[in-house]
Amino acid sequence: MKISTIAAVVWLLVVCAGSLLMAQYSQTAGAAGTAPTHWPQACQSPRDPGRFSLVMFLHPRCPCSRATLGELEQIVAHCQGLFSAQVWFIQPEGMTEDWVKTDLWSTAAAIPGVQVHVDHEGAEARRFQALTSGQTLLYDAGGELIFQGGITLARGHAGDNPGRDAIEALLKQTLSHAASPPVFGCALGWTPTQKKECTLCQP
Repeated sequence: MKISTIAAVVWLLVVCAGSLLMAQYSQTAGAAGTAPTHWPQACQSPRDPGRFSLVMFLHPRCPCSRATLGELEQIVAHCQGLFSAQVWFIQPEGMTEDWVKTDLWSTAAAIPGVQVHVDHEGAEARRFQALTSGQTLLYDAGGELIFQGGITLARGHAGDNPGRDAIEALLKQTLSHAASPPVFGCALGWTPTQKKECTLCQP
């Protein structure tokens, strides 16, 4: 076999292996955590009484979260006025607010009606037990948890997905039971074990 042919075969095997690894990574869900079943009384931003309340946690440097914000924008467009929405961007210990306010922050702030906050040292993520960037929680008008999980089909994947569909159905009251689809994103990093999990977005 010619050297050029061997080189071509090796190159093809490397490309295939890389593609398989990327596909596996994109389909690997993050840790979901266990959110409180009732809206926490000590929450830094109080719940809007009598309305559905959505709260989302993001890492400002997580590339996977761009798709999550795109799905949130779709939910807002399809269910305008039916709920209040908060997005919390984690600020790790030692990082400044300028480090937090990336283009993801600007994207979230541009979504109509969405309140955007800095989560200092992950205090709010800890309160809601959110572990992965993109973790989304929906509480009903009485403050009961009815959805927890992700709103993308894979890491960085925009488009129709069970999470977004479930939230829209719950808001429009065409779905009555709670839903918990997987969340795809980088670790938020507020726990000691998570801080070494992602080299792409962790400080």
